[in-house]
Amino acid sequence: MQSKQRLSPLLADALLDQPEMRVFSSCDVDEVHSKVGEAFKPHRLVPSGHTSALNSRLHQFSMGHVSFHRLKYGASVEVDPDCLEDFFLIQMPVSGQAEISCGDCSLITSCHQGVVLNPTQRLKMHYDSECDQLMLRIDRRELEQICSRYLGHSVKQPVEFDCHLHWQNSPAWVHMLEYITQMQKDLPGCLQQPLITRQLEELVISTLLSQQPNNYSQELSGNHRPLAPRHVKRVEEYIEAHAQDSLSPAMLAEIADVSVRTLYAGFREFRHMSPMEFLRSVRLQRIHEALSRPDNHDSVTDVAMYWGFTHMGRFSQEYQKLFGEKPSETKRKAQA
Repeated sequence: MQSKQRLSPLLADALLDQPEMRVFSSCDVDEVHSKVGEAFKPHRLVPSGHTSALNSRLHQFSMGHVSFHRLKYGASVEVDPDCLEDFFLIQMPVSGQAEISCGDCSLITSCHQGVVLNPTQRLKMHYDSECDQLMLRIDRRELEQICSRYLGHSVKQPVEFDCHLHWQNSPAWVHMLEYITQMQKDLPGCLQQPLITRQLEELVISTLLSQQPNNYSQELSGNHRPLAPRHVKRVEEYIEAHAQDSLSPAMLAEIADVSVRTLYAGFREFRHMSPMEFLRSVRLQRIHEALSRPDNHDSVTDVAMYWGFTHMGRFSQEYQKLFGEKPSETKRKAQA
């Protein structure tokens, strides 16, 4: 009861008073395992403690690429999803607690401490019988596309957040949750309108990017470094528009009207990479976008060759480092 008293009544009872939001209510381990797997991803679920009986329920609603969940297992359970792969998961207990292991980070979540789970981190979770939590599932591709728009360029590495989420100490985060919860409760029809749904999912993602420390926080804040000189920006814009062309350092320097040495020095100082490394990152992003389209029937090799990658082994390594999965896995998911 103490944890609920710290929350607004709106969040403490979020979704529970709306039967139409209920996905299931069950004591059957197999049914719970299946339904939670459908909502998130296939995983291993093992009841622990003195009893194997569950008293579980799940409520949820979707806003495009973001979904809002309320989950309680009603028993002590071990959950092992391996890596989330293609989505971020935010867990915010309103009662009880959980032991979370994500990559190199281990923490105990409670009403005072939430967690942000990154797609590429190896996960293991243990929930106690009282753990009742709000959860946000955010599509990885959508988050990284929005992050790219805010940055003004493609992300060079996967977005990764600090796992510790002190969500109740962030007014922006709490007000965002209350706003969406209230809208869903009072105006559920709005969530069927694409224009409103799009705005709400971007509200969630922009709040997360701005309020939760991540590897792009400094750049997103605009305080990380002085503005790059015009010749660096000119070359970045040209590469974005002509990434499929055959480009050389000399050609890019001519476009920027500076020497090759000056061009490289500018990129090293303001972008911490060379112009050709920037070109490679843009091409990898274009390949990822192509392989992510369900209507794309070209092979991975054909797409990579089109964008200038001739060494398939090296290409696959660079792609996996940037996106956390092999190019063939991206294509398989899109086709599925």
